[in-house]
Amino acid sequence: MQNDSVKFKNEFKRRMYDWVLCLIGFIDKLPKDSTCSVIGKQLLRSGTSVLANYIEANSASSKKDFINFFTYSLKSANESKVWLALLRDTNKGNKIESKWLLEELIEISNILASSVLTLKGKK
Repeated sequence: MQNDSVKFKNEFKRRMYDWVLCLIGFIDKLPKDSTCSVIGKQLLRSGTSVLANYIEANSASSKKDFINFFTYSLKSANESKVWLALLRDTNKGNKIESKWLLEELIEISNILASSVLTLKGKK
């Protein structure tokens, strides 16, 4: 049986993976105009980076590396929030999907930020 920490980590990784899958679907359905093309590419890069850096942290060679990858993941999440907000505020994309993506990303960001603070001994 998994302890609570391992269970949380696995559930969080699955949650992030599912978020990225939904994000990709959302981006693929954006209007085919210049604004959505540019913002969509930026969002795809930053959004997938949230998960990729989290996964990379698990293979870190030191605590410093581990913290850095968590920090990169958080920074990518923060960037992704901006792109999602811009799409929402310019009425691009599905409103229900963009609302859910943004709300879920805020929760993911809060978990990452809390983790970074804990890892740095500031919490």
